[in-house]
Amino acid sequence: MKQSFYLYALKYRGGQKSDKKSLFAENMFRQHDFPKAEISFHALSQYIEELAHPEMPAVIFDELWESYIEDNQ
Repeated sequence: MKQSFYLYALKYRGGQKSDKKSLFAENMFRQHDFPKAEISFHALSQYIEELAHPEMPAVIFDELWESYIEDNQ
């Protein structure tokens, strides 16, 4: 079974505060309603655009998504 995006992105937690991916992952972790089991780009991007914390910008999500896809092929 494919790993969820949430579990994949958690590996960036704990990085330097200046790292945008680490900041994204930390805020994602703290957002309790984040769709943790989701693997669909459409569902995740809709969540990011409509409900995500301001420190979770779509441009960083897109970068993380590209890495997620590359690592899960």
